[in-house]
Amino acid sequence: MSKRIAAANVKLKRAYEPPAASDGTRILIDRVWPRGVDKANAAIDHWDKSIAPSTMLRNWFGHDPARWQEFRRRYTNEIRGHREQLDELRARAQSGRITLVFAAHDKIHNHAIVLRDILLDRIEVQDPRATSA
Repeated sequence: MSKRIAAANVKLKRAYEPPAASDGTRILIDRVWPRGVDKANAAIDHWDKSIAPSTMLRNWFGHDPARWQEFRRRYTNEIRGHREQLDELRARAQSGRITLVFAAHDKIHNHAIVLRDILLDRIEVQDPRATSA
C-alpha cells in the first residue's frame, strides 16, 4: 500500500473560482473543458480527462442527490480501470499540494469528492491486477 496522503495536500475547487498560489498543482478532472472558463486564465497545470466519470455514468447521475451513494459506488468501480492515472495523482499529492478542479455546481455531490476520498484512503479501490489467493 502506498504511503498515506495528508488531507491538506488534496484540495477541491470549482473551475469558476479564481486560482490561488496556495492551490499547488491544479488538475482539471472533468472530461470536457468547463463552459465559459478561459484557458489562459484557468491556470490548469494538468488535465486528466480519463479519471473523470464516463459520459454514461455522468448522464445517469445527473447530479441527483438521491443517486449519490450509487454514483459513488459506480464511479469507484470505474476508477479501478484507471490505476495508472490514480497512481500518478497519488504521487503528485504525496509530493505536495494538488487541487482537483471541477465544474459541477453542487459542491457536495460530485466526482471530485469521491476522487479526493479515494486519494485519502477514505474509500478503498481494489487493484484489478491483484489476484486472490
